[in-house]
Amino acid sequence: MITRTFQDLKLSGLGLGCMRLPLLEGSDTKPDVDQVQKMVDLAIQKGINYFDTAWGYHEGASEIVIGQALKRHERSTFYLADKFPGYDLNNMAKVEEIFEEQLKKCQVDYFDFYLFHNVCEKNIDAYLDPQYHIYEYLMEQKKKGRIRHLGFSCHGDFPVLKRFLEAYGDSMEFCQLQLNYLDWEFQNAKEKCALLHEYGIPVWVMEPLRGGKLAQIDSEFEASLGQKDPVEWAFRFTQSIPEVTMVLSGMSNMSQLQENIRIWESDEPLTSTEMDTLLATARKMTAKTGVPCTTCHYCTSHCPQQLDIPRLISLYNEFCYSGGGFIAPMVIGTLPKEQGPGACIRCRSCEKVCPQQIKISEVFQDFVKRLG
Repeated sequence: MITRTFQDLKLSGLGLGCMRLPLLEGSDTKPDVDQVQKMVDLAIQKGINYFDTAWGYHEGASEIVIGQALKRHERSTFYLADKFPGYDLNNMAKVEEIFEEQLKKCQVDYFDFYLFHNVCEKNIDAYLDPQYHIYEYLMEQKKKGRIRHLGFSCHGDFPVLKRFLEAYGDSMEFCQLQLNYLDWEFQNAKEKCALLHEYGIPVWVMEPLRGGKLAQIDSEFEASLGQKDPVEWAFRFTQSIPEVTMVLSGMSNMSQLQENIRIWESDEPLTSTEMDTLLATARKMTAKTGVPCTTCHYCTSHCPQQLDIPRLISLYNEFCYSGGGFIAPMVIGTLPKEQGPGACIRCRSCEKVCPQQIKISEVFQDFVKRLG
C-alpha cells in the first residue's frame, strides 16, 4: 500500500470512505455488520489505516458500525475521521452535543481527524457566525487532544472556499475536495487546489470515481483511454496531483476493496500525454450532456436582470451530467429568486453576443423545468 506523509504521520494513500458500506439485503440504510467487519479487517491487513465516517452516513448507522469494526483492532493501527454535520442548519447550535455523541457512537476517546462537513453556499454564513461557537469549540477540543487534526470538506464553489479560508485558513490542516479528472475543470477543482496550495493546506480527495460514474464510462470514451481499466485511470489521476495526500473511496463490497487495494499497491502518476488524453476525454463526457459555455462573460453585461449567466449555466451542466445530484439544487436553493434561472425574461439580449451561440433563454427555461 502506498503511503503519504502528513506532518509526523504515515497515512495510507487510499482511505476507506464509510458512506457506501455494504447493506443488508432489502435495506437502503442498514449496513451489513459482518461484511463491514470483514472489509475493515482486510483493509487494515493490506495497509489501509484511514477510515472516514460522518454523522449522516447511512442515516447515522455508519459511525456505529465502523466504530464496532475498528474496536476490534489496536487503536494505534488506524486513524478515524468524523465530521460536524453543518450541512443541516438545524445542527449549528448543537456542536457540543453532537461531538460528544459521535465519540460514544464510534467508541473512541478522540478523533484523529475531524472536519467541518460540507462547507457550501447553504451554510457558509452559519459556519462563520460567532453565535454558534463552532470554530471555538472544535479548537478547544483540539487543545484537549480529543481532535488531533482539524480540517474541513467543501462542496462549495471557489468564492465559498476562499471565504472560509480567509476566516479559518490559518487553523485548517487539510481540506477534503470533490476531485477527479472530470471535475478538475468541470467543478473548478484545479483552481481550488491552487488556492489551498497558497495556504499550504493538503488535499483529501472525495469522489475520485464521482459516485461510481467514472468506474463504468461509455464505451466511446473508454476506447480513447486504451487498455487500462477506468477505475485505474481515475485513481492514477489523483496520484498525479501534487497537493493530494489522501484519496477516499467509498467501497460497497469486498471485490471493490480488493480491486482498489491492487491499484494502490503502486504509485503511477500519469504521463503528460496521458493527462492530456484523460482531460480531453473528460471534456467530451461533459459536453455530451452540457452546454458549451466558455465563461467569457460577454452575456452578463447585456442582461437587464443582471444574472450571473455563466455560473447558472455551470450549475445547469452539473445538474444534467449528474442526473440532478445534490450540488446544483443545493446552490440554486440558496439564491434569491431574482438571481435564479427563473428570473430570465427571455429578452435574448445575451444570446446576441454569445460567441458559442447558446440559446441561453431556452437553457434557463429547461433548467426551471428540470428543477421542478
